[in-house]
Amino acid sequence: MKDASWDDLQLFFHVATGGGLSAAATRTGLSAPTIGRRMLALERVTGRSLFSRGPTGYLLAKDGQELLDRVRRMQDAAQAISDWRDEVLMLPIVSTAADSWTLRFIADHLAGVWTPKDSFRMCYKTCDASVDFTYREAHIAIRHSRPDSGNVAIRRSVKVAHAAYQAADFAQTNCNWISLGTDTAITPADKWTFEQPDYWITSWTNTPHMLFYLIRGGAGRGVLPCFIGDQERKLVRAGPVIDDLTYDMWIVAHDDERQRPEVRIVIDRLGALFADHEDLFAGQRPSE
Repeated sequence: MKDASWDDLQLFFHVATGGGLSAAATRTGLSAPTIGRRMLALERVTGRSLFSRGPTGYLLAKDGQELLDRVRRMQDAAQAISDWRDEVLMLPIVSTAADSWTLRFIADHLAGVWTPKDSFRMCYKTCDASVDFTYREAHIAIRHSRPDSGNVAIRRSVKVAHAAYQAADFAQTNCNWISLGTDTAITPADKWTFEQPDYWITSWTNTPHMLFYLIRGGAGRGVLPCFIGDQERKLVRAGPVIDDLTYDMWIVAHDDERQRPEVRIVIDRLGALFADHEDLFAGQRPSE
């Protein structure tokens, strides 16, 4: 019985409850000869005679009736699993878009935004450029500037500061710098390093996360948001906050979508999470 497939057991159910191969063929779309061969194979696998075959159709033998009772219980269990799965798929979704650094921070503090007990699902989209709310690219966006158009609701959040960082064991005499490539840099912070005329850039990359790992690995100095750099024990600042790169963070939502309870919940939680770490975002390290 251990080798009997669930597909064959379901096919057995149709034959047993329909009274024969023709009824099972109508229900399943398989041919009667195919079903007949599979029932013979099932009998060989189980080592039991499941049917009494006669001119009036397939009648259940004693072992067939016992198997049918077990298959019914299996179907009930399978249906319960299917219903359980469908409950998840029917939960509403809240799609949140933000830059790579902010999404990393959210992931590191996820319990402040979402937990498995919430009655909605989350989608996290990395989006370093602007979000088009017209086509619902996201329900919520974390932006570096205040939107000046569109049917959106906005909430000012925290100030975000940047500074240069280096590995804690990086020699002060080294003048190596690391940057994002000019083809992938989008924000002023992305571009700041290669816009400095006298900086010796010896490494560059096309993703923010690789930039972080290169700095931490000792390849050179590079610019990071303070809420990323100041939390990494293997990094130290290589200079003061770069004032020109400080910006106000904005939580933006489509005006229609923000009326949904689950979207409102996520907006409020994001606002509270960022406010709780306001000093970290602003580059104001807590006193030792």
